[in-house]
Amino acid sequence: QLQPVESGGGLVQPGGFPRPFCAASGFTLEYYYIGWFRQAPGKEREGVAWIRSSDDSTHYVDSVKGRFTISRDNAKNTVYLQMNSLKSEDTSVYYCAARRGYYPFSMYPHEYNYWGQGTQVTVSS
Repeated sequence: QLQPVESGGGLVQPGGFPRPFCAASGFTLEYYYIGWFRQAPGKEREGVAWIRSSDDSTHYVDSVKGRFTISRDNAKNTVYLQMNSLKSEDTSVYYCAARRGYYPFSMYPHEYNYWGQGTQVTVSS
């Protein structure tokens, strides 16, 4: 069964720098587009960062540009989301999702096929 598994969230102070990661179970991440999405209570799920399967090019939503970095370690079959300069508005459940690389690239959550269970990131002093 294809299943991304997230970990690495937690309680972080404003300005903190956690690095959640997404490990693959049952598939090889390098052949998939990987997106990090987040959903706060009462809000819609939004895309945060994406990495392409073909060339590892990356994309970010404007609110995290310059603060978050998505990267891939194919040897470990893992994708990371380095978060820096966290703000209270970054508090959310963060999900890793995968979309097969032979489809066109997409930033939309409904076009991602495989989802992890999410990891909570709470920014609070």
